[in-house]
Amino acid sequence: MPRSPALQLYTLRDAVGEDLRGTLRRVAAMGYREIELFGFVDRAEEMADALRETGLTAPAAHAWLIDNPEPAGTIEIAAGLGVEILVDPYTPAERWADAASIARTAERLNALARVARGTGVAIGYHNHVWELSSSVDGRHGLEVLAASLDPDVVLEVDTYWAAVGGADVPALLQRLGDRVRLLHIKDGPVTPDAELQQPVGSGRMPVEAILAAAPQARPIVELDAFQGDLFEAVETSLRHLSGIAA
Repeated sequence: MPRSPALQLYTLRDAVGEDLRGTLRRVAAMGYREIELFGFVDRAEEMADALRETGLTAPAAHAWLIDNPEPAGTIEIAAGLGVEILVDPYTPAERWADAASIARTAERLNALARVARGTGVAIGYHNHVWELSSSVDGRHGLEVLAASLDPDVVLEVDTYWAAVGGADVPALLQRLGDRVRLLHIKDGPVTPDAELQQPVGSGRMPVEAILAAAPQARPIVELDAFQGDLFEAVETSLRHLSGIAA
């Protein structure tokens, strides 16, 4: 694993909403050095101040892009926060039903990459279940998308949802190759119920094999939901991943 794990702040979204700076202080105290932002556009100045105060950096972020009629402003704000990869985190399942729909998504991502050129920000896409459960000519929808992307568009593979969608995740990562720049690492019973997710190392995901299959990618801890203490879960996840790196 080439880098220490980052944390997707969405995991702690309730705490972030109540106390951004206090939450980032706790994340930094755990040993995290990097975070992935969400919901930063409307609180960019506050976010910048909190990053400076804690020493955390944000090399990646999630933002509404594909359906955003004016994405340039979002990209500019991300660049100002030091974001290197700006990821659209979601498109609805119906856009993965056939090759033509997937091609339209690829065209939009390619157009967004052209908007971002010269800003220092790369454009990326993050999957859920349906990008893998859908199939075109025997290939996962996400792989069909990747084949139509310009070279400077990257992927953030959510390894858990890819597994729920039916993918052999290490094999998928090997096929996608260097286009995968970010990995969402989460764990659990590999079922659609997000409430059953667990700290990394506590579930059925083959985490070590996943990291070995994409050594170029930055690992990012994320839990969509958890029935226990989320701060404990993200700290446990960091310890587990750091043990793998050691």
